[in-house]
Amino acid sequence: MTSELALEFARKIRAREQAVGYWAVLDAPVATERIGRLGYDYVALDAQHGLLGYSGVLNGLMAIDAGHTAVGMVRVEANDFTAIGKALDAGAVGVIVPLINNAQDAAAAVAAAKYPPLGGRSYGPMRSALRIGPVPADANAATLVFAMIETPEGLANVKEICATPGLDGIYVGPSDLCIAVGGAYPGDPAVDTEFNAALETIAEAAASAGIAAGIHTPAGTVANQRLAQGYTFATIASDLTHLEQIAKSHLDAAHLDAARSAAGTKKD
Repeated sequence: MTSELALEFARKIRAREQAVGYWAVLDAPVATERIGRLGYDYVALDAQHGLLGYSGVLNGLMAIDAGHTAVGMVRVEANDFTAIGKALDAGAVGVIVPLINNAQDAAAAVAAAKYPPLGGRSYGPMRSALRIGPVPADANAATLVFAMIETPEGLANVKEICATPGLDGIYVGPSDLCIAVGGAYPGDPAVDTEFNAALETIAEAAASAGIAAGIHTPAGTVANQRLAQGYTFATIASDLTHLEQIAKSHLDAAHLDAARSAAGTKKD
């Protein structure tokens, strides 16, 4: 990925211009490369719940960059200096940091992602030196940091989190957020009112602070709805989910055609 692509994406997000991305959980670089060429603004690799380790993250980022279309982001496994640093050293343009409960957590994430004097990131850029160059100030300018809002504490403290210096945006984890507002399981319709109110609160807090608001969505139609509600960027589904859905749809179609054929044979 060229430095121009990384810088343009960072500019776009900081200007709160809308973007659409895709979520990858599989260690399948060829599939990730094909997805990255489709026209998405970014592809996010899930190192927290995804089925890929560090080599999978590294190979996934190289696959995304090979398309020269999307940028690669990583949801790191924890709000940890090493986890954040390794994802950025591997070439991620941004990190999505889970389980941010307060402004202190958000400040720690920013510090891990930024070189001095803005933070305490250790210098060892590896692949990122090829993506944006070896100068720390240039890396700081192109590196995005997003705090996940997905816990009761994070929701209660969302305004303070959004005010964290150096934070580029917040990111909704809808499954955990649904549970956080009292849902028995992700998508529980019993808490639709509370969940939708939380989404509005989060979007308004980001807008007031002048930072981006992102959200994970299960489908493009839902992503469209969230963008219309004021979210800056939306990530769609995952490669594993879509693989299963498409395989099932073809199986259903095959059985349907077979049933029709059998019915026609009986009539004859």
